[in-house]
Amino acid sequence: MATREIYTTTFDEDVQTTTECPDCGSSVRTSTGETICEECGLVLEDTHLDRGPDWNRYDEQRTEKRTGAPLTPTRHDRGLSTEIGRYQDGHGNSLSSRKRRQLNRLRREQSRARWQSEANRNLGYGLGEVRRLSSSLGFGERLRNQACALFRRAQSENLCVGRSLEAVAAASVYAACRCNGLGRSRCEIVTVARCELAALSNAYNVMNVELELPAQPVSAADHLPKLASELEVSERVRRRALEFVQEAIDAGMTVGCRPAGVAAACLYLAAERCELFLSQREIATVAGVSPSTLRSRRDELLEV
Repeated sequence: MATREIYTTTFDEDVQTTTECPDCGSSVRTSTGETICEECGLVLEDTHLDRGPDWNRYDEQRTEKRTGAPLTPTRHDRGLSTEIGRYQDGHGNSLSSRKRRQLNRLRREQSRARWQSEANRNLGYGLGEVRRLSSSLGFGERLRNQACALFRRAQSENLCVGRSLEAVAAASVYAACRCNGLGRSRCEIVTVARCELAALSNAYNVMNVELELPAQPVSAADHLPKLASELEVSERVRRRALEFVQEAIDAGMTVGCRPAGVAAACLYLAAERCELFLSQREIATVAGVSPSTLRSRRDELLEV
């Protein structure tokens, strides 16, 4: 009886298993290197490659474990490249001068062999720029990995052609912020990026259209945590400002207005109601708007 193929592997070694048995049509289960039918017990595959960590012990005292690092999208080779040491061997012993010279030559050849093409070199540089921006802005590992994945997609779709890698990297970080609903402006990212605001905007607009990003519109509530944190206001003021933001949204006064200006006005009013006196210029500077914009949004909010 002819059997169909159980799994296929792609370049990234992703495994796609079938969900039903070819004999009885029941669901199958893959575990411990075997694919078996849960109903009739038919063994479909028994030579799967175990991609999990190796927890066996290899030293004489059987106390150390040898296991590789997990795959990461932040490296051009997904973290599978070899790192050659410099001054000590695997047991912590110092290396002789002759051995160090040999390792220097091996390290140089290994560095040359890492880059298989110009596109691979550009990918490594772009991902390094994404990591630098994420670190400068204080982003976590999850957001950094998403930004690196967006840069990979942008390069695979040839969106880097005619644009600087720095601009595409900055646009990837900004796109990751928009997709997660973070209130980070383009001006804030440009301050730590190595490109102009126009280049970042151009790269992001192209990525948003070509990659069909699930970007969420930034609301005034997304700017409140950052403003409250930098101004060091109490939790009571934060909750009151959030109530003002919700009232402004319900009244429709946020349509056509900058979310940062509305957030600054709500925080200013909340601070006044809680008897915490903050200057308009101080709040406007942190929000990135002018004091006149803050006063205009405040007057509209008072009318509501």
